[in-house]
Amino acid sequence: MTTKVYRITGMHCAACSTGIEKYLSRQSGISSVAVNLITEKMTVTFDEAVISSDEIIALVVRIMYGCEEYVPAASAAEENRKKAEESRKELALQKRRVILSLFFAAALLYVSMLHMLGAPLPAALAMRTAPLAHALLQFVLTVPILILGRQFYVSGLPALLRGRPNMDSLVAVGTAAAFFYSIYVTVSVARGNVEMIHSICFESSSIVVALVMLGKFLESRSKQHTSDAIDKLVQLAPETARVTRYGETAEIPASELREGDIVTVLPGERFPCDGVVTSGTSSVDLSMLTGESVPVAVGTDSAVTGGSINLEGMIVFTATKTGADTALSQIIRMVEDAQGKKAPISRLADKVATYFVPAVIAIALIAAAIWALCGESFAFVLNIFVSVLVIACPCSLGLATPTAIMVGTGRGAELKVLFKSGEALQALSGVSTALLDKTGTVTEGKLTVQAVMAAEDSDAEMLLAYAAAAETGSPHPIADAIIAHAAAQNISLPAVSDVQTLPGRGISAEIEGKRVLCGNAALLKEHGIACIDADTEDATVIYVALEGNCIGCITARDTIKADSAASVASLAALGIQSVMITGDNERTAAAICREAGIANYKAGVMPDEKADAVASYRSAANGGVCMVGDGINDAPALAAADVGIAIGTGTDVAIESADVVLIGGELTGLVTAVRLSKAVIRNIRQNLFWAFFYNCCGIPFAAGVFYALGGPLLPAMFAGACMALSSITVVTNALRLKRFK
Repeated sequence: MTTKVYRITGMHCAACSTGIEKYLSRQSGISSVAVNLITEKMTVTFDEAVISSDEIIALVVRIMYGCEEYVPAASAAEENRKKAEESRKELALQKRRVILSLFFAAALLYVSMLHMLGAPLPAALAMRTAPLAHALLQFVLTVPILILGRQFYVSGLPALLRGRPNMDSLVAVGTAAAFFYSIYVTVSVARGNVEMIHSICFESSSIVVALVMLGKFLESRSKQHTSDAIDKLVQLAPETARVTRYGETAEIPASELREGDIVTVLPGERFPCDGVVTSGTSSVDLSMLTGESVPVAVGTDSAVTGGSINLEGMIVFTATKTGADTALSQIIRMVEDAQGKKAPISRLADKVATYFVPAVIAIALIAAAIWALCGESFAFVLNIFVSVLVIACPCSLGLATPTAIMVGTGRGAELKVLFKSGEALQALSGVSTALLDKTGTVTEGKLTVQAVMAAEDSDAEMLLAYAAAAETGSPHPIADAIIAHAAAQNISLPAVSDVQTLPGRGISAEIEGKRVLCGNAALLKEHGIACIDADTEDATVIYVALEGNCIGCITARDTIKADSAASVASLAALGIQSVMITGDNERTAAAICREAGIANYKAGVMPDEKADAVASYRSAANGGVCMVGDGINDAPALAAADVGIAIGTGTDVAIESADVVLIGGELTGLVTAVRLSKAVIRNIRQNLFWAFFYNCCGIPFAAGVFYALGGPLLPAMFAGACMALSSITVVTNALRLKRFK
């Protein structure tokens, strides 16, 4: 058996990837097929003695998708740049098609509808004075739109013939029926039956195609943003590394690193791979992995991770994991896999299409056949057939979901809630558990001073002044907190000199001729200085020593956001359980949860464990699970959840990996997002009801049931009016979402 990877183009939705998998799985010689919609890659395991790679490509092309063997680029960064460039070109082409289709649709709407309201139209083109010219003008404006939107027919009609109709099938069948009937009307007008001009419905086919094309474009743009998340993850790793081999040091591409290489990283640089420190001490920003704002001290034998930032001293380490084996690469794979494996949420309209479209076609054929057997004329039979298709045309079904979603997402943006897809809107309405990251989500994400505790015979103001002066210029987050607190207290800082950074321990400086130490307990212990007792439950402690004596300490911690407790209570009122998941310690997590009113939490959780935690809650929850986070470390969990929600003030990677972004950064945005999603789904169900109501009530009239019983026969003109009324009702109902508060 051979396994190969292919690049697939032309997929629009989960139904496309599923259809390819099912089609190829039935072919002889193919053992397994896995298609990833997000990465546009297909992995096939097959027997080369039975089927060749070229034959597999031909099979995919046969069902109207592009396919070629995937050739990986020299590096992940180069591959992502190439893919991003291809996506941008495709999106630009799609945008041009949408703009052109909307232009022709607007012109057609003016010609076909607005002149009835008094809009000027030359007599040579008006419906009453020149019916044939009027019909031909509508035809000329319609054809370009259908050509620009030909993907619906290329995809939808084959899907219908294969017995798996989708949203494209809805659009294809409905608009094709209206288009071909309008051609029949045009021919009838040309033959002298000018009254038929009132039955023309070119606009019904073209305007729907233009609007659905716009929706597809917005979906494609959202999909590109999802792919950008992986590109940003790749960019975290530096492209070059400073390596010592055979006694010589040189910069080489990071992709050429090997296990056992000796690598040097200067302050401010990122680690190019995973390894173990052989010399040097420093503080390392591991927020990429832990999400916590406090850097970690590293020294000899400490583990370091590729993509993390060296803050202070020079570090020399031995590479232990390179390339695809690093923790960063594993996070990238987790994001890709979680996105690819995420179960697509079935659209209600697609489910309806599976049964409704074939049923309508069958009814139209049966009705036409019955009237033909009864001896009616061809024109009568054709009128029956087309009337059934037109009145049951699922255009309103095609509009029901995207229109509500477009209005809902627009309203969400006004309320600082960005939904990236209709799937996210639908999934969020069924969420029963909200998993919340701590730092930057429940808390502010930065350290603030909680207390300044002076020792006996010491002054708290002097303690703070010395500490702030010593920390001036330090890149450590605790330094920022101390300096900001001193500024808030309007404390003047004394002159400082001979500042020495002691990586992983603190600062040594000379202030007013006295030696001051400012750092952790290990720093004071190193100098034989006893620390004062610090009664702290969950804070970071910075001790200050003056001339060999501890004069006090300063405690700092991350505080909860002002709206966190109220948001947790509001979620509970909506029936959603809140659970905090954090890489921080048990003590800190418990204290934060008490303040925020969160009953359950999991502490000390690493990125891969966060994704596992999401999976366990998904299996245990009665409803869906959403994950709310703001850090790079949250990306795999955001992708693995039913709905990933990013705090807008967080990292770009978290924002791009998520399905929903709370632009304002407040947790109250989550409450707004849930309520809006419920309102949109309720609106969609209402839209589907009205779409069905008109169609189901009109079909018996169109089929001639009441005519056979002595009642009226529904002319095709009224069938078109009912179809239009159905669409107008759906759109009007969706517009009510603009008033959502």
